[in-house]
Amino acid sequence: MRTLGLIGGISWVSTLDYYRLINTGINQRLGGLNFAQCVLYSFNYADIKANNDADDWDANFRLVSRACDYLKSAGAEAIVLCANTMHLIADKVEANCQLPVIHIATATAAAVKEQGLNKVGLLGTRFTMERDFYRTKFTDQGIEVITPELEDRHFLHDTIFEELGREIFKKETENRYLQIIEQLEKRGAEGIILGCTEIPLLIKANQVRVPVFDTTFYHAEAAVNFALS
Repeated sequence: MRTLGLIGGISWVSTLDYYRLINTGINQRLGGLNFAQCVLYSFNYADIKANNDADDWDANFRLVSRACDYLKSAGAEAIVLCANTMHLIADKVEANCQLPVIHIATATAAAVKEQGLNKVGLLGTRFTMERDFYRTKFTDQGIEVITPELEDRHFLHDTIFEELGREIFKKETENRYLQIIEQLEKRGAEGIILGCTEIPLLIKANQVRVPVFDTTFYHAEAAVNFALS
């Protein structure tokens, strides 16, 4: 089994799901007492949030690069960035650490393509929704990506950091997310990408009429595939 290097704490709430999904995924394939061989580096989320607020991705890159150095020295053979937004620097991180970075958007786009969808709605932080590092993985597969209106993008961004990342789940926030999803459906979205690893903790597939893609699940699945390759 190959060793995975997980970079978590962004946020710790969703990192728990990564650890669970990767370990159960390995066990489903191998059975017995077989579980993931992995190393975890967990950030203080406040440090990441401060850099995000300053739009200082060079500072985030330095933090992640140092984490990769620790993981690589511990035997990691691939990096799993346990957050959608951090993939803004994924390509740069991969080139710097010289280990494969398993990309969350690539894994999710493959799942969308497998279902034959042509147009999807994307929820996430403003970085994920508004910059091209994420959507290009879909457009490269011929999949159109649409995002919520500006006010809704601000709401999603703020609640991800101030509520979901702190393990705060409010019914009124859940209802607003579902309303945003409904608006995307009316604009032609054939599926919804939960493009933040905390959103699947709030929104479940059975609450939405169209297919929902839990990016944490597909990313963990890709990590399992690598570990057993």
